[in-house]
Amino acid sequence: MNKFFKLKEHNSTVRRETIAALTSFFAAVYIIIVNASILSDSGIDLEPLIISTVFASLIGCLLAGFISNAPLIIMPGMGINALFTYTIVNTLGLTFYEGLATVIVAGVLFVIITLTPLANTITESIPNNLKEAITVGIGLFITLIGLGKSGLIVSDPSTILKLGNITSPQVIAFFIIMIITLILFIKNVPGGFLISIILGTIISIFMGIVDTSNLTFSLPDFGAYKNIFFNPDFSGIASVNFGIATFSLTLVLIFENIGLLHGQVIGLLNAPEKNPKALSAVAFSVIAYGFLGTSPPVSTVEGAAGIAAGGKTGLTSIITGLLFLASIFFIPFISIIPNAALSPILIIIGCLMFQNLKHLNFDDLTELLPAFITIILIPLTYSIVDGIAFGFILYPICKIATNKRKDISICMYIISSIFLLYFLIQGFIH
Repeated sequence: MNKFFKLKEHNSTVRRETIAALTSFFAAVYIIIVNASILSDSGIDLEPLIISTVFASLIGCLLAGFISNAPLIIMPGMGINALFTYTIVNTLGLTFYEGLATVIVAGVLFVIITLTPLANTITESIPNNLKEAITVGIGLFITLIGLGKSGLIVSDPSTILKLGNITSPQVIAFFIIMIITLILFIKNVPGGFLISIILGTIISIFMGIVDTSNLTFSLPDFGAYKNIFFNPDFSGIASVNFGIATFSLTLVLIFENIGLLHGQVIGLLNAPEKNPKALSAVAFSVIAYGFLGTSPPVSTVEGAAGIAAGGKTGLTSIITGLLFLASIFFIPFISIIPNAALSPILIIIGCLMFQNLKHLNFDDLTELLPAFITIILIPLTYSIVDGIAFGFILYPICKIATNKRKDISICMYIISSIFLLYFLIQGFIH
């Protein structure tokens, strides 16, 4: 194990990787329930979707660990699952099983891109300011998610957002857990995030936020899962809607994962040499997810919790994947982990990613304005890919307006045009 994952070379240990894996697992385990809940709106029962999410998360983490040797957590993407359910199935009219077929085709296209110079060309064509902006924007996005889960920030029809009820038990619990988490993090306590999740859950139980009275142990119904396991439907592959769905998925998968991996592998992990293999791991996972019966994956933002907790190698991913497999028998118990215990971790991770703001070029407005738009719109549109799209479209406009065409690569023109087409397709769908 030491030799395969090069633990000594990475200045890590099995204990540290295990703690990081536990931290990532508890930070991301809610996705199992949430993903299945969103996909169930496409007309499939919840329980088989929970099983498919668990198996898919296992495979994604194994691929991440063995292919990239990076502590990444590959799971169904929040946002992409909504695209799958509400756009591809409910709006375009594809069945759930035809939707799985679009996932597989998009995965094949994604793999082709990652295994050719195209991936490197795309990555290198993106200006450094936009790369850093993506990391900062995702940091703000994670922070917004954390604040929303805490109850400290709530939606408002007049002002979009407003301060929540700070006297509510949930928010009070969040304040207490946030202080504990900050102290553990600042003092660099090993396994601090994991400790804060456990303490936070206990505190929430004592405060009456978490109800444990109905907790029961039950085995999942694997029989129901057979209906979606290895059951994609390619019968509509020649239809226009199938093509639109595949194009949209491919576009979102490529740029969202490029953005996420830049923030995690390069930003947090500081291991750019692992980035190409990490992107390939995600791409191969997409194909597997279509056969396993769930929406496409991303290198989930919650995986950054494990990196922040000290994870440095693929061993973190492997252990996390095995934990996901074991979780299939303990879904009722995992589901009691409250948002108040997860929110502080997301906020701290957002802060870590926000540090990349110092790398931005503030002297050139043609560089700063597209970066600013990217940073602001990723959280405000609640979509990583939409925020990236607006920044990428604005970049060549700013350069052309100031006679700085030489700063724009041909690939950048193509990418910007693709994003324009993406918005046109979205307009057509809606």
